[in-house]
Amino acid sequence: MTAPAAPRTRLDLLDPREAARLAGLEVLTEGIVEGFLTGLHRSPRRGFSVEFAEHRMYQPGDELRYIDWKLMGRKDRLYVKQYEEETNLRAMLVVDVSRSMAWSGAPGQTLSKLDYVQRLAAALALILLRQRDATGLIAFDDEVRATLPARVRTSHWQQLVATLGGLEPGLGTAAEPALRRVVGLLRRRGMVVFISDLLLDRELALRALKFLRHRGHQVVVLHIMDPAELELGGPAEARFEDPETGQGVVLRPKDWAAAYKETVTGVVGAWRRACRTSGIHYHHLTTDLPFGLALRKVLARPAGVA
Repeated sequence: MTAPAAPRTRLDLLDPREAARLAGLEVLTEGIVEGFLTGLHRSPRRGFSVEFAEHRMYQPGDELRYIDWKLMGRKDRLYVKQYEEETNLRAMLVVDVSRSMAWSGAPGQTLSKLDYVQRLAAALALILLRQRDATGLIAFDDEVRATLPARVRTSHWQQLVATLGGLEPGLGTAAEPALRRVVGLLRRRGMVVFISDLLLDRELALRALKFLRHRGHQVVVLHIMDPAELELGGPAEARFEDPETGQGVVLRPKDWAAAYKETVTGVVGAWRRACRTSGIHYHHLTTDLPFGLALRKVLARPAGVA
């Protein structure tokens, strides 16, 4: 008797560091998304708001999976199903590539914040494009570094992955210019996914995010942190340096650990409250969270996109 095959480990639920070793960004992201979608089983919610809108006549180039075969049997003509997100949703991923995003609490052992974001953003983009949602990208540090307008064509996926894969950590962080650019690129109401470690001017960033929300956009903030940023640790005495300004301070981590943790908790709480009181969806993600769980957190009701 042949032994049953061992169950295949879902790529999207592997430790991010282990998953990153398996393949390049494009192949890895395909695996992450396949695992995520497989894990949904028969969930009525497959990604962002999938609701039937109307039928339209088939046109050459339409995907066969959208043909309504039952309707063809009655009408003797080919019709395809259209969904709300196919006609209405345009998404823009706004990615922070400032110098602080290059940081990892354990270099060589865990992904940097930017490495994690590249993979997570690529997975989100692939899910959106598979739903035929026009998806674009803006990368910024102290100014806008890369821009891809929102498109839905198949070849756009390779452009997005190539752009994400080529991102390098830059200088300081200034989110406001990037968010102003979003307003120009998303003239119709759409969705903005803002991905950053949020080590920036909170008031300026919130003002721009609130403006986008006021214009009718769905706004999602993904607050990315390394697990080592949650608590202060290290040797008896250590020098801590701001990666963007170069300013540093020498202190004893043990003496400051409690105050540091209280400050971090306060900052995360302040962002969460400020976003949610403004109708902005906020998610706090750490770079040790498996990609599938991160995607579920972002896409789930009620905190995800409606």
